[in-house]
Order: sequence, then C-alpha cells, then structure tokens
Amino acid sequence: MAVIIDKRDAPKAERHPDKVERHPEKRNNAESEILRKPDWIRVRAPVSKKYFETREIVKSKNLVTVCEEAACPNIGECWDQKHATMMIMGDTCTRACAFCNVKTGLPAALDEDEPRHVAEAVREMGLKHVVITSVDRDDLADGGADHFVKVIKEIRAATPETTIEILTPDFLRKGDVVNQVIDAKPDVFNHNLETVPRLYLSIRPGARYYHSLRLLERVKERDSQQFTKSGIMVGLGEAREEVMQVMDDMRSAGVDFLTIGQYLQPTRKHAPIKRFVTPDEFKSYESLARAKGFLMVSSSPLTRSSHHAGEDFARLREARAALGQ
Repeated sequence: MAVIIDKRDAPKAERHPDKVERHPEKRNNAESEILRKPDWIRVRAPVSKKYFETREIVKSKNLVTVCEEAACPNIGECWDQKHATMMIMGDTCTRACAFCNVKTGLPAALDEDEPRHVAEAVREMGLKHVVITSVDRDDLADGGADHFVKVIKEIRAATPETTIEILTPDFLRKGDVVNQVIDAKPDVFNHNLETVPRLYLSIRPGARYYHSLRLLERVKERDSQQFTKSGIMVGLGEAREEVMQVMDDMRSAGVDFLTIGQYLQPTRKHAPIKRFVTPDEFKSYESLARAKGFLMVSSSPLTRSSHHAGEDFARLREARAALGQ
C-alpha cells in the first residue's frame, strides 16, 4: 500500500531538501482530497531480498526507473522478479501532465554513457524482456529519438536474446524522427494515449490525441510486423462510451495490445480521482476490447504499461501465431 506523507507544515528544507520543487507548475493548483483506496487496489510494501538486489543494480549504474519516478504501485512485485522499466534521458520532463509524478523542469544534457549502462543492467539482471521508456524531451531537436536507437542497439549487442519493448514520447513537432526508432526494430512499440480526447486539455495539455494516434498508425505502416501497444487510465471522469471510442480509434490505427488501469493521484496538487472503477467494470472493458479485435488486453485496477510485460509479450506472439499472421 502506498503511503502519502503530508509535509505541508514541515520546515522548507525538509519539504524540499534539494531546494528544487518537483512540480513547480502545480504550485498554484487547488488542493483536492485524495480518496481512500478500496481494498482491491492496495499492495504490500516491498521488502524482499530480490527487490533490494534490483534496486542496487539500478543505483550502481546510475539509472532512472519509471517504477520509482512515477510511484508505480507494482514496484515491489516487479523488482522482486528483477523486472525494472528503465527511464532514459534523465528524470526531468519538459511536459507538465496533470496525472504524472515525474519531475518537471529543464532537463540536463544527455548522458552519452547511458545506453551502455542500460545494456549492462539488462545483462546483470538477466532480463529476457526489457521495457525502455523516457521523459519527454521537447528541448532536443529530435525529441530523443536517436538516444532510443542507441539504447536499443546497445541492448542488442550485450544480450541479443533479450526482447525489447519501448514506451516512447510522442515526438510532437519533430518531423519524421520516429521513423529511425521504428527502423531500430524494437519488438514492441508502445505509446500511451493515456485518456479520452475530451480530457486532453486538462490532463495531457502538452500532447495532441490525434497526433499520438497517428504515431501508432505510422509504426504499422512502416513495419507491419512490429507489435504496437497503447494504454489509457480510467477514473478521471471519462464516460464508458468515450473509452469504447478510444478502443475503436486504436483498432483503426492497428494497435495490437491495449492496457487499461486505474488512475491514482500522486499528490493533492495533481488531477483528482473522480472515482475508483470496479474490478467488474475492468473485466467488462476487457471483454469489449477483445471483441473489437485486440490481440492482447490487460485491464485491471493495477494494470500499468509495463506490468507483466514479459509474460504478456509471450502471449502476444502466441495470439498472432494462432491467427496465422
């Protein structure tokens, strides 16, 4: 179970020991109540030996993980299995999405050694499947596309048997740079739509729904055999009909794998949870998505893009093989 510590009344140095606000853009946001989590969404705090071994490998390589930065509720389970989602290009994002716990600000220069360090960590952890994501880097001319390519190449060289899943930013206003990422041939190309179009202005203001949808479509146009994946959060005030429309949009873009999970509010300054979607509703969404033709669907309160990614990738390949594709 995640524990939220309220330090609003603590001394300034204790609230922000590094004297840098994590979310300066949210400073003037009205505070909202964080709803008490229902029993079906609670998780145990990580305490296992393998969890701490994974953490040590990550720290020794000076790597950043989305597991930590996004306060993922599944970190204990995943790290116990030595599964960690690497977040490349630093820990600071140029966007300010209302749902996200990743730090916002001006990022540091790219670490040219990072691709090698990521590959070394993948080898040391013995990963059969790895997920690589990143912050948005609107400050870079190519949005970080070349850095993604370098990471993929280093992993291929270090552990050729490891399958690679990437979870990319949208490369908005960066021209055709996504083509070089597609051409690096990751096994899965993931880009999350995150929410329904109506909520983009308030939840994902720096992004454009149809640009993200088009990016996923371009992957299939350029490499029809590359698996594509996308996900949304629910509980932000979307209507069921809107979720169904997003499913249809994804299928029109050729998306193979859909993930749906419950939005969890990182702080009182972030977008509020409108409601907790019940497990039965998640099952209903899964049934609808499968009927619409997705090869793979993961829909549950604790579903996240990279949760059980390795096992899901194996099922994804089996589903395609069963269709003779």
